[in-house]
Amino acid sequence: MKFRKIAAYLLSASMIVAALSGCTTKENSTTQDSTTAGEETTTDASNEDPTTEGDNIPVIDPSTVAPYNPDTAITEGYGLAENLEDGTILHCFCWSFETITNSMADIAMAGYTSIQTSPINVCNDGGEAGMDLYGAGKWYYHYQPTDWKIGNYQLGTEAEFKKMCATAEEYGINVIVDVVPNHTTATTSTVTQDFINAVGGITKLYHSNGKTDISNYGDRGQCTLQAMGGLPDVDTENPLFQDYFLSFINTCISYGVDGFRYDTAKHIGLPDDPKDADGQANNFWNRVTTEISNADKIFNYGEVLQGDNDRITDYNRVIGATTASNYGHSLRSALLNRNFAASNVSNMGVSGTTNLVTWVESHDNYTGDDATYKNYDNTAITLGWAIIAGRGEGTPLFFSRPYGATKDSMWGTFNKIGIQGDNLYKDPTIVAINRFRNAMAGESENFFNPGDSKTVLFIERGEKGLLIASISKKEQTFSTETALADGKYLDRVSGNAYEVKDGVITGKIAPESVVVLYNDNFVVLKDAAFVKVADSTTTAINGESLDVTLEAKNVVSATYSIDGGEEIPFVNGEVITIGKDIAILETTTLILKATNEDGNTTWVKYIFKKTDTITAGTTISFKKPAGWGDTINAYVYDETTSSSVITNAQWPGVPMTDNGDGTYTYTFTDEWIAPLVIFNDGTNQSTAPMEPGAEVIPGKLYEVK
Repeated sequence: MKFRKIAAYLLSASMIVAALSGCTTKENSTTQDSTTAGEETTTDASNEDPTTEGDNIPVIDPSTVAPYNPDTAITEGYGLAENLEDGTILHCFCWSFETITNSMADIAMAGYTSIQTSPINVCNDGGEAGMDLYGAGKWYYHYQPTDWKIGNYQLGTEAEFKKMCATAEEYGINVIVDVVPNHTTATTSTVTQDFINAVGGITKLYHSNGKTDISNYGDRGQCTLQAMGGLPDVDTENPLFQDYFLSFINTCISYGVDGFRYDTAKHIGLPDDPKDADGQANNFWNRVTTEISNADKIFNYGEVLQGDNDRITDYNRVIGATTASNYGHSLRSALLNRNFAASNVSNMGVSGTTNLVTWVESHDNYTGDDATYKNYDNTAITLGWAIIAGRGEGTPLFFSRPYGATKDSMWGTFNKIGIQGDNLYKDPTIVAINRFRNAMAGESENFFNPGDSKTVLFIERGEKGLLIASISKKEQTFSTETALADGKYLDRVSGNAYEVKDGVITGKIAPESVVVLYNDNFVVLKDAAFVKVADSTTTAINGESLDVTLEAKNVVSATYSIDGGEEIPFVNGEVITIGKDIAILETTTLILKATNEDGNTTWVKYIFKKTDTITAGTTISFKKPAGWGDTINAYVYDETTSSSVITNAQWPGVPMTDNGDGTYTYTFTDEWIAPLVIFNDGTNQSTAPMEPGAEVIPGKLYEVK
């Protein structure tokens, strides 16, 4: 049988309200979905993937279809959305300012209207300022402010940030900065004296119970006035703190910043929330949204994770926009359960507003308990992105996973802060979806499933565009009414042709794929230049050197350089050798550049580190500090090579051998690739809690500084 749409329904404002309140409408022709998270649907059920075997599906020769409407084609620029809210945001998770600057052409070519940086403030340099995402360093240290000044050791200097903003302006890309006013680092001794002086002294920096962890997240007083995860809660109502923070915000705006994401926003009080003991008014949100430069043009949104008395509607009204975390959960459940029922994926879960930032996954979903890297591969992320970016409501945020990340390696093949993310952000399907959204700005949205399908979803944008997403494992065919204007269309992903005739579109869609159809506002650009190292390449140089295979396509020219040296031309498949002249634990940087036919550039950075495999029999020693107990343990672990932590024993580790002179020795009994070590006596330890251990260097005597 054929899929046939019985009656389309328009998600008007009134119907969205009805859907959010649990009501349904006569116009909604989709089967109501009862699948919940964690339940598996049967993808081969008769009403799940109906096929059209034997039906006569017309095959249209793509050469007979005009590639775009010449009267509306965009031949200059990148066709980015005029308004930030109408476009897409690329979350440049842990990219350095330099990397973002040099990737700006790639970002524009990929159709992102905005970029979001990781926090740019001065921050905790735990783990001896290591630059691993996780290991010899931690990505989340830049979420632990020590001052409100621009620039940190992880992302770059203030001058580099300023250059990044200027470059974004040249490309027509908005800059959103992630800010963390709610708390400081737990290592309060590293908070700068300038910051302490500016807020009136250390006793004025935190709420009266600001160092006591929240025990009841449903209690608004605890939620907004106490510590979270051991991070002390800043007195955000202190006028001196507000003045200092506002100066930082206005400096950002003066450099060209267009918006701010407020981390842990629901932990900063609303006007009618409980006050701290000092009785100061909860006026933080009013000041940071009104007492800033260009206040009417700045895009502010708050991270308000739903649940536990979140007051998200109130935060949305006061800040201007918020995240929609429940919607992200619904989308991931739909992906996991292979259920694209329109009623299941259209409801954004926040009543009374569409001023929402949406995502398939956020950095917290990825790195936290959700561990989305385990369950959602690139195909799933792409299908989810098709839904949130294909629709008109909300502003979608694309989380850039670490380079080369997989379900078995959440930190990717390089595990480095500062380099670009995985190439999925500029995958051709993602690009086609982004450009579709930009071209459809201002057009209404309409979700429906053809017939009784739950695996094929149509998103119409007025009469100008149609996005079709299929999560079926089988090829599907359809013949359904559509609001898309009669005519022939090329799928901007596959290049296949489709025709709408007498208001009906008939065709096929491949398994787990996306079809993007539109003619107006098509951006005429040559294919982006693309360069990379072979996918099997990892950060480690084991041995004297490493041979690296370079890949290139759609390039007029391509070059590589090592450690800032000469730019040397290369061709696809060329093999180069790196690392000969560096010592164990030193790094070397490889940069690839290329240009396409239009002169647009691409730039990719890789950081390699020379390692020495730790073999059985390798020893390390530790000098016991005064006041420590006599039993010293070595806790050895490796969490950079797989999704599971490898350890030598459960905490506190293995007792070391007492040498009788205040030093202790540990001997490795197995081979390790990238181990870290924490020395401890069961109570005291060589690194602060939540900080990584030291890198293992054969024969080294370690001391606590």
